[in-house]
Amino acid sequence: MIRRHPRLEREEKTIDLMVDLYCREQHHSNSDDCEECRTLKSYAHLRLAKCPYQEYKTTCANCQTHCYKRSMRDQMRVVMRYAGPRMLWRHPVYTILHLLDGFRKPVSLTQSQKT
Repeated sequence: MIRRHPRLEREEKTIDLMVDLYCREQHHSNSDDCEECRTLKSYAHLRLAKCPYQEYKTTCANCQTHCYKRSMRDQMRVVMRYAGPRMLWRHPVYTILHLLDGFRKPVSLTQSQKT
């Protein structure tokens, strides 16, 4: 089993919490996510797993490499705009850590990392 960096596990958990919050309150989903939100979460997890920056990454919004498809990026932006302020009250630790991640300087890839 491949062990991932705790930073990436935390980011994945933050994505899950934000999408779950959005889905529950906007799509009136009681327990499980709707198909649209399940698709968004799974796409976000895939992009995170394939991120060339891995544990050195900044937040996706501040990244120089936009790897999300346009439609998914727009959808994630809507989710974050809604869930972001509400996350501060529901999950303050994850929210503060996510905000701190946004202050990370984007790293540039070396030639060996790009391939």
